[in-house]
Amino acid sequence: MSRDKRVRKYLIPTLLIVILAVSILAIYVSYSSGNQPKANPNAYVGVAFCGNTTAEAKLLIDKVKTYTNLFILDSGRNPISENQTSVEQICDYAVSQGLSVIINVGIKDASSWFWQQPSLDGIKQRWTERWGNKFLGIYYNDEPGGVQLDAAWRKFYELVGENLSRIDFPAAQALNDVYLKLLNYVNNGSKPENYDLEADFFIQNVIKQGPGIENLTAAGILSFTSDYGLYWWDYLGGYNVMFAELGWNVSVSEQIALVKGAARLQDKEWGAMITWKYDTPPYLDSGNQIYNQMLASYEAGAKYIAVFNYPYEGGAYGTLTNDQFNALQRFWNDITTKKFADLSAPLAALVLPKNFGWGMRNPNDTIWGFWTTDNRTQEVAVITSKLLSYYGASLDIVYEDQAYPVTKGNYQHVYYWNSTTP
Repeated sequence: MSRDKRVRKYLIPTLLIVILAVSILAIYVSYSSGNQPKANPNAYVGVAFCGNTTAEAKLLIDKVKTYTNLFILDSGRNPISENQTSVEQICDYAVSQGLSVIINVGIKDASSWFWQQPSLDGIKQRWTERWGNKFLGIYYNDEPGGVQLDAAWRKFYELVGENLSRIDFPAAQALNDVYLKLLNYVNNGSKPENYDLEADFFIQNVIKQGPGIENLTAAGILSFTSDYGLYWWDYLGGYNVMFAELGWNVSVSEQIALVKGAARLQDKEWGAMITWKYDTPPYLDSGNQIYNQMLASYEAGAKYIAVFNYPYEGGAYGTLTNDQFNALQRFWNDITTKKFADLSAPLAALVLPKNFGWGMRNPNDTIWGFWTTDNRTQEVAVITSKLLSYYGASLDIVYEDQAYPVTKGNYQHVYYWNSTTP
């Protein structure tokens, strides 16, 4: 037997043993869920938990952890948000299961929020050391623009009226200026030429003078919230990330166009919150429709996509049923294994008038919550409908603003509200 044959005689079995050992190890690793890396969907996808207990949160995490990478602790109106131990236990568990976290720290009483003691800088350091880059930021307040549009301002003025001028408080003075403007409209039958006062009240008094945004910005913590209108001014007030609420039988493509356009020109991030279709059970839309809404958001470039899970009324997993869970899992599987259209490029923009805070949900929607429709709303509605039907998710809706000119977006096509030509 030659030397080469002897080498092969012993080398081949040795190689087979090595190959077999490596194969066994590979099989073990692939089937070990604790070590298996999660696919990267190029977006944060998950659920917004609005339950009442730590046990409910952990149960939901276990349900979705294999097909999500985001957990939003969105319990802003219950004791969880006021309990630092509960918040950290829930987020510890979520992060241990591979999920990133966004935390709602409550909206009840700003003076008693645990995260303000002694400072947000301390909380940022504590949570960053605890969870690393899995801690994405804080969900602060909720629907500021929607509340502005739907608040009973007329009733408020009937009750307070001219007494506003006697209140030495910036917000009251700003509201009084709007009140005097409304009186002028009633007396003269004229429509306002602009809505600068209303926009300034919302930006300065509703958002910037709130107890959270300024402190979050100073601490360098990303601020999140959801809304269903006035995204442009939510961002101007200081929010880093807005979730457009998709639901309520409102146009999905319009909501995406509004938030996406505002985010693009103001260099912010955006996401989508799949919320209620009905205000009674089953609350959420069907699984197929939720899948379509998530996919539309994903194709349009949403960085965050979540399903709102509220209320917890008897079901172990809150409002979510197997129909919605299956849709969420199908969406995750699809975006991690398939290619989809990228509609996020700046193709077309519709430019609306400066500070034109019309809700745009229906023909009779309010303007800033103070005004009924004016002589521009019908024209805006018509061109918006036409462009959305043509461009769909590729359209951005933006506003005239010298600080954020439409040229910044590098759009291929630009349309103005009072013209159908670029």
